[in-house]
Amino acid sequence: MRLKTVSVLAMGLAAALAVQMAASPALADTAKPRITVMGEGRVDARPDMATITLGVTTQGDTAAAALAENSTRLAAVLAQLKAAGVAERDLQTSGLNLGPRMDYSRDGEPPKVIGYEVSNQVTVRVRDLAALGGILDKAVGDGANTFQGLSFGLADATSALDAARVNAVTEAARKAAMMAEAAGAKLGPVIEMSETGGMADPVPMYRRGAVAMAAEAVPVEGGEVTYTVNVTMTWELTAP
Repeated sequence: MRLKTVSVLAMGLAAALAVQMAASPALADTAKPRITVMGEGRVDARPDMATITLGVTTQGDTAAAALAENSTRLAAVLAQLKAAGVAERDLQTSGLNLGPRMDYSRDGEPPKVIGYEVSNQVTVRVRDLAALGGILDKAVGDGANTFQGLSFGLADATSALDAARVNAVTEAARKAAMMAEAAGAKLGPVIEMSETGGMADPVPMYRRGAVAMAAEAVPVEGGEVTYTVNVTMTWELTAP
């Protein structure tokens, strides 16, 4: 009687497992051989836009005085940028700091507040690269005395990123097919696919001091921007 009960239980478990496998093909698929490969796609493009970060730093005996002078000088810089063709939507305050200036030179005494400093940074998108050098000169000439650098890119990177995606998938498929053939198998259907990246590679930042920029026209070359996309793909392996 006990052996019969155990046999019935075993048959029941086997039947339940078969039903579960039939109801969930994914469970059955996990037992099939598969291969997972990463592919990278890169596309080079001529930039059509530059992003620069510049600003004004001022000092004053009081916080109000430092802020007032900073506001006046920054207003002149913004006016020049707009006059040079930069639209308001391409101007954005990216940093505003106000703090005390301290004197630490007195030995044995606590530091003393000797004034205040205000720094106001603006991020500017320049869509006419031919005008970039002149825009930098005008901004510095009207009071911008801090320059954090510039970077290049595309106003709309959709096409470049799509091309990079195609290249990434092609590269992943090439490597997977080569590896499958070396292992004596063939690629079956794609099981999974995911993407990472999709950003422009860092490009060298152009940096110069404000005095040097004001003294001569600023030569600027955009070069090329590289967009990179990485994909991870999994294929089922089949017999050759």
